[in-house]
Amino acid sequence: MKITDVKATLLSFPVPKERQWRSDLGVMAKMDTVIVQIETDEGISGVGCAQGHVGVLKAVVETQLKPALVGEDPTMTERLWEKMYNGSRYQPSIDRGISQPGFSRRGDTLAAIAGADIALWDIHGKAAGQPVYKMLGATRTRIRGYASGGWAPGDEAEKELAGYAAKGFTAVKMRAEGRDGFSFEKSLRRIKAARRGIGPDVELMVDAHGSFDVSTAIRLAKRMEEYDIAWFEEPVSADNHIGQAEVRHATSIPISSGESESTRFEVLDLLQQRAIDIVQPDIAVAGGFTEVRRMAMLAHAYGVRFAPHVWSSGVLFAASIHIAMAMPNCHIFEVSQGTLPLIWELMEEPFEIKDGYVYAPDRPGLGYTLRKDAEERFPYIPGPNYVY
Repeated sequence: MKITDVKATLLSFPVPKERQWRSDLGVMAKMDTVIVQIETDEGISGVGCAQGHVGVLKAVVETQLKPALVGEDPTMTERLWEKMYNGSRYQPSIDRGISQPGFSRRGDTLAAIAGADIALWDIHGKAAGQPVYKMLGATRTRIRGYASGGWAPGDEAEKELAGYAAKGFTAVKMRAEGRDGFSFEKSLRRIKAARRGIGPDVELMVDAHGSFDVSTAIRLAKRMEEYDIAWFEEPVSADNHIGQAEVRHATSIPISSGESESTRFEVLDLLQQRAIDIVQPDIAVAGGFTEVRRMAMLAHAYGVRFAPHVWSSGVLFAASIHIAMAMPNCHIFEVSQGTLPLIWELMEEPFEIKDGYVYAPDRPGLGYTLRKDAEERFPYIPGPNYVY
């Protein structure tokens, strides 16, 4: 079997004004994704997705990755990942057993590689007649989900988070900054309301999106401790690993992060800095199944849990299910509560989420089929995703 074509398609969903939400990132006006499709000479095709600067991603996929992939055997996923990552030096890299990547080795390049890698694993699973998670080495067939949202201001957080728990979720996540902006008192009022709404037995996580400096993050963490927070997510900039380690050492709340990290090397630094309790790479950002599996197993060696970042599209949700079912240190799975039809209406088959658990498909490959009318249903719209 040989690869015959690789293409990237841009999709968007403009969030209706009445359903938009505000956090420290700003007001979410629309969501974009890049769908990567790979065709073969045996009629087996694969689908993946990439998250980042969509125009750049399309260019990388179709001008850099496509020439590297066409004519190759799609089931040689490790070889092809190294070929995409190392570029012109891929053969010396493989021969010598060391990575020799080019200068554009992270960021949007890794996200583009992620899209292609997910599609390659989809083909590999279909060719073998097995779901991807079994190809990776299965650990489970279902995983506990957590409801991810929590933007309501003030005491409204009580009803919002209680609503998530009423759906059957035993864990919920809220944003440190809601629609009413940030101050210590505003955030603590919202967190207190959320805990009141969900009661003592539902886990509560708080996500800061890397918006705080170290001292602010420590002060907030210390004041949040009384509300039994399951994790404090990305308390400082994702580039500040040392600062995140300072936050972790100053609080009893577990620290999670990783959605902005591109490679295993960045996760290794977090682990060596003792800056993390839960690692959260995004499979559409961090190099696909091949690299995220390495990240998860590195974390496992350090006794750190794995909980993938899951947002933006149905292809990402499908791929994330498989990595979660495979990795032994994955303990929970993100289920967005935002208005995002790109997740729930992009695939032909529905996702199985029942009583707070997410279930694996038993179909080959990713087990989900991209809608034929996806591009017509979600045409790309230029412009920023967030408006501050």
